Amino acid sequence: MNSGDAWVEGPNGERFWGRFGAAGLLVHDRLRGILLQHRADWSHFGGTWGLPGGARHEGETAVEGALREASEEADVPADALDVLFTSVLDLGFWSYTTVVAEALRPFEAHMADVESIELRWVQIGDVTALPLHPGFASAWPELRARLAGLDD
Repeated sequence: MNSGDAWVEGPNGERFWGRFGAAGLLVHDRLRGILLQHRADWSHFGGTWGLPGGARHEGETAVEGALREASEEADVPADALDVLFTSVLDLGFWSYTTVVAEALRPFEAHMADVESIELRWVQIGDVTALPLHPGFASAWPELRARLAGLDD
């Protein structure tokens, strides 16, 4: 598989990471909340909070990419998760998929590379108190509503 680590430029000059799109993993633990990543200062929108994730490899599904990236960045064990749903932002020339999963058992995330300042479990009601990555901030209301709908 070829790495998708490269910038894609949009029609208005905006830049998006991932030649083959990108994916992130939103892990929900019913007791601890959502696993968030405080992004390294040097990264795109550094210093904000978002999801472990990144560029997909060529031929990799969004779920495969999100699980791989979360393992590489936060040591998230795929066997501890149940994928619930995906949410796709498709811009035509680039896409980002949020893969939402429930933790089947407790696990501790660990910073496994230099892309994080911190990893933290955050209660759902406290997520917006953090300075969020703009993409995650815009997606969060719908993701939160869909998560809440699963409990109904």
